[in-house]
Amino acid sequence: MAYVINDGCVMCGACEGACPVGAISAGADKYEIDADTCISCGACAGACPTGVISEE
Repeated sequence: MAYVINDGCVMCGACEGACPVGAISAGADKYEIDADTCISCGACAGACPTGVISEE
């Protein structure tokens, strides 16, 4: 199951650098995770300082 970034994203970019498969990119107002690329490892959730990344 892919991870998602909720609306509390502060656009810090910590999650993007933590993703081992490059599934995260900057969107208009928050970072977004490509569900087809995400391997559900949880690295992004662990790197997020605001805790807004969770399993879908």
